[in-house]
Amino acid sequence: MINAALQSAIARVLRPLVRVLLRHGFSHGDFNEIAKPVFVEVADSDFRLPGRKQTNARVAMLTGIQRKETGRLMALDPVEGDELDQQYNRGVRITAGWRRDSDFLNAAGDPAPLAFDGEAGFSELVRRYSGDLPARAVLDELRRVGTVSQDKDGMITLLPDGVHTPLADVEAQINIMGNAGKDLLSTIDHNLQHTDKYLQLTVAYNNLPLTAARRFQHISHEESLQLLKRFDAWLAEHDRDSNPGMSEEDGRVRAGIGIYYFEEDMR
Repeated sequence: MINAALQSAIARVLRPLVRVLLRHGFSHGDFNEIAKPVFVEVADSDFRLPGRKQTNARVAMLTGIQRKETGRLMALDPVEGDELDQQYNRGVRITAGWRRDSDFLNAAGDPAPLAFDGEAGFSELVRRYSGDLPARAVLDELRRVGTVSQDKDGMITLLPDGVHTPLADVEAQINIMGNAGKDLLSTIDHNLQHTDKYLQLTVAYNNLPLTAARRFQHISHEESLQLLKRFDAWLAEHDRDSNPGMSEEDGRVRAGIGIYYFEEDMR
């Protein structure tokens, strides 16, 4: 019964992923070439026997991939999106600082339009929240992905909700898809194995009129954005990148929360 339920769950998880793959020209063979090294990597790192050295033979047995092939794949570096992650995280830190730091807010408490230079200018924002990166290069990247605009007088404005979502960059959006999907499935995997459950909550109704769904889409966006801003402020107070003087003795953990809207035609 567990295998049948797992097969059904995998099919549901794969359907939206396969839509993305086919839209970008990936075939079943391409998918298989990506999946094989991941099977080997996970079997090698997460399914070792206590006190025993991991072997090609055991990885081959776990994955069903031939031993010679597992040896080749185990020698490969993991496929990661580190550079894209760094670019995205830098954008998040800069825009989060722009939303919180009173030096860069207007009288209403919203992110103010910034001149490029000056004590409360964009260059100072970048220096404060992204280290020694060239401010001009950061501005060019944020403009490219649609996070900021710059008018004819050179004033730089954060768009539109003050959240770094690179809507104009498909590659960056696909990288976000990978991280968001990984995070959700990692939470589910944890909850399947442990009694100390991570937060995993969903609310959904399957007989809504379209007008109600559109209204809920708007309400959920606005209220979720405010909630995420509060979470962001709390995390920033406890993050070493924002507080370099914090102790290094308490380990290092990546933690956060994701909120997403979904909709499905039930006709």
